[in-house]
Amino acid sequence: MKDVTIIGGGPAGLFASFYAGLRGMSVRIVDVQDKLGGKMHVYPEKIIWDIGGVAPKPCYEIIEDMITQGLHFKPEVQLNERVVDINKVNERHFEIVTESGRIYESKSVIIAIGGGIINPKPLEIKDADRYNLTNLHYVVQSLKKFKDKDILISGAGNSALDWANDLSGYAKSVTLIYRKSEVRGYEAISARLDELNVRKMPSTHITELIGDDTETRIDQVVLENIETGETTTEHFDDVIISHGFDRENRLLKEAKTQVDMFDDYRVKGFGNTATSVPGLYACGDIVHHDAKIHLIASAFSDAGNAANLAKQYIQPDAAREGYVSSHNEVFKESNEVIMKKYL
Repeated sequence: MKDVTIIGGGPAGLFASFYAGLRGMSVRIVDVQDKLGGKMHVYPEKIIWDIGGVAPKPCYEIIEDMITQGLHFKPEVQLNERVVDINKVNERHFEIVTESGRIYESKSVIIAIGGGIINPKPLEIKDADRYNLTNLHYVVQSLKKFKDKDILISGAGNSALDWANDLSGYAKSVTLIYRKSEVRGYEAISARLDELNVRKMPSTHITELIGDDTETRIDQVVLENIETGETTTEHFDDVIISHGFDRENRLLKEAKTQVDMFDDYRVKGFGNTATSVPGLYACGDIVHHDAKIHLIASAFSDAGNAANLAKQYIQPDAAREGYVSSHNEVFKESNEVIMKKYL
């Protein structure tokens, strides 16, 4: 039995882990992925600007910092575990059930699953999946991998435009195709693409992938103009598909313990991260409340609030908040180690 079980190991879940540990609670993190960091792994090299007090830097560095902080108080971490049920047995006793059949017991629960489990929408082309392990990509993990290559990007949303913008400085050429006559992503980036090494092909989609001699890599791509029906066949070294994501949120719909929902995907927060079920809290993108700002920074505020509410739930006479780090004795030894780096 843990004081709090956190479902989700992204920004909100990791900071909830840290702050719950700060409040002296025993913590468990359960995540469906094989590593902590959540959906930020979708764009590891994207530069993040909008976290207060943190200078802009690549997302992968922020992930590393968040994990270091989130594990500071040594929570139990269970990865590759899909939570399929939450059952409130009685006051201060929840059962968290995973797909493998394991049951984790907890006095309180914090849901931090973002918008749910997301999976990239696949390219609906015959035999496309045979190239998934070579040069057909649904996320860009490293820009350097595409250096001096001819790249095709299919999509017109924000992620596609970001990748086209970023890869233009590495790739030999970047071609961006999209089914409509105009892109739908950020106006500023769309305009910038006109100035970069990016060829835009509107009203165009992929109809066929042609493999090389080994049939394990894409060698050529057949493109069709949707308006004219004209087709062209071109060589590309790598193909990136950015057609959006499918979201799965069966947990909240099927759990024995039901919470009030704001819409199909988000939990209704009651002015903060409290839900309609006492002892069950939600933070990050999964919750909507009146004070919500949709930034990573907001996830941290939510997480601290959820941890404080969980503390008061399992210990009603506890203080509303924990001591700030600048004069908290729990950090004394760690601070001495850290300060040696600066002396």
